[in-house]
Amino acid sequence: MLLGVSFVLVCVFEYVRIPAALLLGPMITAILLATSGAGMTLPKPLFLFAQGILGMMIANSLPLTVFAKISLEWPLFLIGTVSTILASSLLGWLLSRTGLLPGTTAIWGSSPGAASAMTIMSESYGADMRLVAFMQYLRVACCAVAATIVATLFHVDDVSAVPTDWLGVSSWLGFSITLGIILLASVAGVLLRLPSGPMLLSLSVGLVIKFTGLLPIVLPSWCLALSFAVLGWGIGFRFTRQVLHHAWHVFPHVLGAIIALITINAGVAGLLITFAGIDPLTAFLATSPGGADSVAIIAASTSADVSFVMAMQVARFLLVLIAGPMLARWLSRNQTA
Repeated sequence: MLLGVSFVLVCVFEYVRIPAALLLGPMITAILLATSGAGMTLPKPLFLFAQGILGMMIANSLPLTVFAKISLEWPLFLIGTVSTILASSLLGWLLSRTGLLPGTTAIWGSSPGAASAMTIMSESYGADMRLVAFMQYLRVACCAVAATIVATLFHVDDVSAVPTDWLGVSSWLGFSITLGIILLASVAGVLLRLPSGPMLLSLSVGLVIKFTGLLPIVLPSWCLALSFAVLGWGIGFRFTRQVLHHAWHVFPHVLGAIIALITINAGVAGLLITFAGIDPLTAFLATSPGGADSVAIIAASTSADVSFVMAMQVARFLLVLIAGPMLARWLSRNQTA
């Protein structure tokens, strides 16, 4: 049932173009089974290894030209990234002050980085991973809808994704080496007791490999799909009926914060349009606070400046990755875990 329902939900979500379908389908399936008393668990080593694959995937997805683009137009990227982080942190802090969400959960759930990475990292810093996942993917969905609406307003007719080769492997040797590196980095991350060690250490090693060109990083689509499924199951199995009830209770407040964040970023996009001469669609997509994959698809299918959009998204993610833990601890220092 776990495998069958997960597969069906992924297919349905992919068909209707829901962001993060590969993770959300398995996660929802695991939530349904966990809250109906199935009593299933996921082996922790498998969950940690999937985190390592996620880190390597993030490193491999960064374009080689991203840092050159950022260095050439750093004032715009500084304004775009810092304003989003400040706005999300303020909204997360306000949510935490209401007492509706425990400890750093509201702050991590509001972090405008890669949803899967923020969800995985949050547990190491005292947040409730289940509620963080709920907040993160609700924001991803809202941002995808908002970006699609803006693209439609600018008369964009085709926002289809590039077809994916689900079964191909470009190099079995390269794939084996990549998995070996991920395994070593994941084990080292656990032994060193680093927060989110498997993911962050794999990400760091992957960045070195990517930008030095030492080795090819080979991660076929089916491997990524399996790793996202494992992450989704690992998160979903932790849900209980009480957690679902709590998520429903805080839903209006979380949705309000998300809408406020999207509105604030639309204002920042307006500043980029007025003072930097950025076209409206590029400015809105670049400042969109979530769903980099769906934003990339929309940007690539329109007249938007794809390199500027993705460079802004990558810059914000890296800044959140570096400053997020420190910012979360500082903002929640008076909150109980």
